Amino acid sequence: MQVLRCGRFRLELDRPHIMAIVNVTPDSFSGDGLGRDLDTATRRAQAAVDAGADLLDIGGESTRPGSEPVSEQEELDRVIPLVERLADWSVPVSVDTFKPTVMRESLRAGASLINDINAFRAPGAIDAVRDSEAALCVMHMQGEPRGMQSDPRYDDVVAEVLEFLNDCVRALADKGVDRDRILLDPGFGFGKTLEHNLALFRALDRFVGQDYPVLVGVSRKSMIGAITGRAVGERVHGSVAAALIAVERGARIVRVHDVAATRDALKVWLAVTGVPA
Repeated sequence: MQVLRCGRFRLELDRPHIMAIVNVTPDSFSGDGLGRDLDTATRRAQAAVDAGADLLDIGGESTRPGSEPVSEQEELDRVIPLVERLADWSVPVSVDTFKPTVMRESLRAGASLINDINAFRAPGAIDAVRDSEAALCVMHMQGEPRGMQSDPRYDDVVAEVLEFLNDCVRALADKGVDRDRILLDPGFGFGKTLEHNLALFRALDRFVGQDYPVLVGVSRKSMIGAITGRAVGERVHGSVAAALIAVERGARIVRVHDVAATRDALKVWLAVTGVPA
C-alpha cells in the first residue's frame, strides 16, 4: 500500500481521496472564486470537509487559459490568512502555487502539500520545499497559462508528458526529496487539446505504473464541456464521470469542485469493487 507523506499527515492510498478546490481568486474559470473573503472561504472549506473532502487545495492565482499573472504579494495576501486558519484542521491543506516565496510562506503557515503547475522548475522552488515534510505534486504543463492553449503540439503526448514528469522527479530526488513525498499530475487541460487529454486518460495506467501516486484534476474543465456541450456550471455529471474513470484507472487523488457528488459516486464504486472505504 502506498503512503503519501503529507506534512503531519500520512495518507494511506489504499482507497481514492478527494481534494476539494477552494479558490481565493476573483477570476476562477469555474466561477467559484472567493477573492480575499476569508470568512466565506472558511465556510466553503468547512462545507467541503463536511461533504467528504480528504484534502483542501487553496489557490490564490487563476491558471485558467489566458489568465494574467498576479504579484507575489497579492497571492500571499490571498492565501496565507486562509492557510493559517485551516492549518490545524483534520485534513491536509494544499496550496496551489508556482512561486517559491509563496511555497515557503505557505509551509510556514502550516500547509501540508504544495501543488505546483510548474513542477518545481522555477529558480529556488526545490530549495523552498526540500527540507519540509510536505507532499509535492509535480504537474506537467506545456507553455504558461496565458498562452498554453493557443496551439499545443506533441509528437507523442503520453511519452513526452511521462518523460517530463520523470525528469522533474529526478531533479527533486537529486536535491534529497524522498519519494514518499511525491505525487504526479499529467496536467489535463494545461497545454493540451481534447485529443491530448483523452490520450492521457487512456494511458493513465502508464503514469500509475511509475510507482508514484497520481492526482487527476479535470473538474469542470473545457474537455468536459467539449465532450458534453455543457457550460461550466453544468458540468457536474461529466466531471464526476471523469473522476470515476480516473480512479478506476488507478488515480489515488481526484481534485474536484463538487465534493458531495464525487463522494457519492465513489461510495458506489467502492461498494461494488469491494475496496475498503
